[in-house]
Amino acid sequence: MQSVVIHAEGTVRVEERPIPTLQTENDVLVKVVSSGLCGSDIPRTFAKGAHYYPITLGHEFSGYVESYGSAVTDLQPGDGVACVPLLPCLICPDWLKGFYSQWAKYEFVGSRGDGAFTEYIVVNRKNVFVCADRMPIDDGALIEPMTVGLHAFHLAQAAKENVIIIGAGTMGLLALQCARELGAKSITAIDINPQRLALAKTLGATYVFNSKEMSSKEIQTALEEIQFDQLVLETAGTPQTVALGIEVAGPRAQLALVGTLHHDLTLLSATFGQILRKELTIVGSWMNYSGPWPGEEWQTAVRLLTEKRIQLVPLIAHIGNAESFAREVQALNGAPMQGKILLKLS
Repeated sequence: MQSVVIHAEGTVRVEERPIPTLQTENDVLVKVVSSGLCGSDIPRTFAKGAHYYPITLGHEFSGYVESYGSAVTDLQPGDGVACVPLLPCLICPDWLKGFYSQWAKYEFVGSRGDGAFTEYIVVNRKNVFVCADRMPIDDGALIEPMTVGLHAFHLAQAAKENVIIIGAGTMGLLALQCARELGAKSITAIDINPQRLALAKTLGATYVFNSKEMSSKEIQTALEEIQFDQLVLETAGTPQTVALGIEVAGPRAQLALVGTLHHDLTLLSATFGQILRKELTIVGSWMNYSGPWPGEEWQTAVRLLTEKRIQLVPLIAHIGNAESFAREVQALNGAPMQGKILLKLS
């Protein structure tokens, strides 16, 4: 089978690998149809961020059940499934409390083990989520990134408030659409890219602001009429946007930190002081799981996609076969994606 393999120093190659076989009675062999590049895959590829090399990345994927072990009784060959990439331990205190992603020794498909930039993958039964028959199987590759924003809404219990999203990339625009469908009072998108802001407006943003053209104070002033009952989602994962989230937030807002930082964060004393003066609540959001496993986030994502309430096509920059996909990934050379890059397999 063809696999897109990452070697050290950011070399991306298409290689032939044997089709994996079932190892336990709880295993499922999935024929991969669509697999997406996550922003977290970029440092794994170009900044020595993977746990080992060579590695096949890919944790955002969908496909069809090919076969399964003797203990799997609720699947049929041909069932459409999406990946739930966290590998559960089932027995530790964190797991038993429902704190799935807090387990210190967690394993993860496509990060701490090989993933789905390949034609076939074997995963545990608990790592596949059955898709509705009416949902296009290709859409299943976007379930996992959708659930990241939905998890922040779950933690904050504030999807119906005035939602402010900082970072109008794929993650931010998925969260924006989820907020729209979950009944947010208003939705604000903040970014430095005019094209992304125009798309955010098309997808339902009430307000859009370019933080390259406006100061945080000017944006906060523009938001005075919705200054209360705010949930701010920081999805860009930069020190500047974390500070911006603090500065634009209204009194007693919740600030959900979703984006992963790859550089140290230093706050000015005046910015830190705003956390205190505004009495902000900081919500750390890590991954996308809640109890019962894998969580309501996954149910909601499948429902919204099945009901065709989320637009995915405008978020996709490239769809290609293994060779085309590998070239697109290599061409990034460590830079952020300007839209989702998808590997499409037969």
